[in-house]
Amino acid sequence: MPILSLANHLCRLRMDERGTVSVMMGFLLVPLVGFLAVGFEVSHWYLITRGMQNAADASALAAAINNGSNYDVEARAVAAQYGFVNDTNNVTVGVSNTAACPNGSNTCYSVTIAGYTPLLMSQVVGFQGDNNLNGSRQKRLSALAAAKQSSTPDSLCMLALASSGVPQGIRTNGSPTANMNGCDSMSNTAAQCNGSNLGLGISFAVGSNSGCGAQQLHSPALADPYAYLASNIPALSSSGCKNYPQETKKGNSYTVASSNQLAGSLSLLSGNNFLCGDQLLTGDVTINTPPGQSAVLVIENGQFDLNGHALRTSTGSAVTLVFSGTNGGGYSHAPTDNTNGPGGVLDLTAPTSGAWSGVAIYQDPTLTTGVDVSAAGNSPTWNISGLIYMPHASVTLKGAIDKSTSGKSCVVLVADNVQLSGNGGIAKTDIGQCSQAGLTMPTAMIPGGAKLVL
Repeated sequence: MPILSLANHLCRLRMDERGTVSVMMGFLLVPLVGFLAVGFEVSHWYLITRGMQNAADASALAAAINNGSNYDVEARAVAAQYGFVNDTNNVTVGVSNTAACPNGSNTCYSVTIAGYTPLLMSQVVGFQGDNNLNGSRQKRLSALAAAKQSSTPDSLCMLALASSGVPQGIRTNGSPTANMNGCDSMSNTAAQCNGSNLGLGISFAVGSNSGCGAQQLHSPALADPYAYLASNIPALSSSGCKNYPQETKKGNSYTVASSNQLAGSLSLLSGNNFLCGDQLLTGDVTINTPPGQSAVLVIENGQFDLNGHALRTSTGSAVTLVFSGTNGGGYSHAPTDNTNGPGGVLDLTAPTSGAWSGVAIYQDPTLTTGVDVSAAGNSPTWNISGLIYMPHASVTLKGAIDKSTSGKSCVVLVADNVQLSGNGGIAKTDIGQCSQAGLTMPTAMIPGGAKLVL
């Protein structure tokens, strides 16, 4: 009987499952606590690292904006505001202004913030951290940020390239009535405006800048943004020009061979059209181009003398006036007006597409003589929509250059140097309308900002 009772007890014990979970929990308690400890600790590390990253980002931006000899002081001061003080509580704040940039240069600003935090419960699973500080196992945490200076592009309606070395690319002639209507300008040398700021918006200059708009020094000088268009100029051998009649003085006026006298309608073909030598208007001339198409009118070794008359594009027509030919030899390569009476009118609309998109007047950049313009805007009047490109010319504005009759409010002048006299200037130029006119305006850069690159 006792043997049977013992067997029954053992059988019931084998079938009894009460307390099984407790046994399993006993085995699992250590790894479970370990996983909870690691999860808690990793979350803690993440929060600290996130704070470090925010501090590093702000510090790198501050260093880039500072861009001075004390950029590192600026960066560490910002980091301290986030609670990360260099060489305090095992925290280091490293700052550099020679960090690698995405473009391959080493001009970026970097900030590295590093520090230690004591291990709490992760040691339960055997993690020993990265260092032993003052008898305590510690985990090293760090964050890295890099920033570079960023500049905002600003569109210009006047650019003085000053490739001739003229000391003042933009200057006045003692006439404070000149008005640029908020136009932004750039001189690759100095800018000098006496008696008035000329109504300029931002006036950039590489050298000194006195009295012109909101003055902003700019470095480096701007490269010629339109010289590349010279590749569109047809070779001289393709023009068919055999000779180049030149104007001669006749009494108080000028004359030229009858073959070079223009009046009435001038119908151009799409593409390149050529005129040889000086051209003299003996009456108003209206340029017509095929519907929906533009034309290029190349004047080879000659000037365009309005002679008191109007040269204009008809509504719906568009033209680029290109002055090309031989440098030197006494040739002139510019629009002019040699009449002694009331000046003529140059009223041109540039094409809005194609190789010459947005370009109204283009002087071949290989021409350095016979390119100056002494009275633009007043005798003759200039109403032009598009780019006026005269890279080696001295241009004197004695009146306001306005938009063409049928074109957009977009007037952009690029010359070697510009002098403003009387009420000279440029009518209001709308950046959006220049875009509609097919012209990408030249730009200068406004410094002062910064952006993160890492």
